Amino acid sequence: MSRLKAAGLEVAYAGREVLHGLDVEIPDGVMTVIVGPNACGKSTLLRALARMVPAAGGTVLVDGRPVGDYRGKELARVLGLLPQSPQAPDGMSVADLVAKGRYPHQSLLRQWSRADEQAVQDAMAAADVAELADRSTDELSGGQRQRVWLAMALAQQTPLLLLDEPTTYLDIAHQLEVLELARRLARQGRTVVAVLHDLHLAFRYADQLIVVAAGRVVAAGRPREIVTEELIEQVYELPCRLIDDPLTGTPLVLPLVGTQADPGEPAEGRHDHGAVEEPTR
Repeated sequence: MSRLKAAGLEVAYAGREVLHGLDVEIPDGVMTVIVGPNACGKSTLLRALARMVPAAGGTVLVDGRPVGDYRGKELARVLGLLPQSPQAPDGMSVADLVAKGRYPHQSLLRQWSRADEQAVQDAMAAADVAELADRSTDELSGGQRQRVWLAMALAQQTPLLLLDEPTTYLDIAHQLEVLELARRLARQGRTVVAVLHDLHLAFRYADQLIVVAAGRVVAAGRPREIVTEELIEQVYELPCRLIDDPLTGTPLVLPLVGTQADPGEPAEGRHDHGAVEEPTR
């Protein structure tokens, strides 16, 4: 049985329905990536799975229990969420922010321990922010802050980890580091779900792909099995060609838009390999 699933899920904002009777089942112990065009409901789906937005209909089950039946700390020990554009209190140090990830594990009978300290150190090392431990989060770049928030989510040490656009603000090297880390966590047994915009990276790193359009799941499965040119054009309204990534064999989208030379471009601005320039006299 999947530890995380939704059936007939409906979510509405300001009277507008965003998710329409949506069914998803997240496979355990793999990396699932949710893709889709802007405003299609993919981030709303992630937030509904984490009980960050209320469902207008349907159910979300975590370990077979309705997500609404969990108390706050109880759910936070099972499911961690890295939201979009989180905000830290002014002046908080990186180490203190990452330590907040251990809050679900604290109680009157269980105070801060060496195990908590080790979890924080391991999370900062995994997210490559250990050298920033004493810095204020106010002083960090957008990319550094994103990795600090990822470290806080890792410090929770939850079996279910949801990442909403975790590569935002990151350069390509750090994007790959974050996705390699997410895939490594899945290989170690965690269930990882990420919302991504970059289709190339999504297809490369997803064990399971969920394609959302207009608040509904239109395809789900392994990228190599479900991604077609027709699917991309249907979902993104983008004519394209698909080729195999030469390094991984996963689908690589080549948009047909912008492939023709501009007929108004001056001749000297185009490459004409058959022309020989006349020598200057």
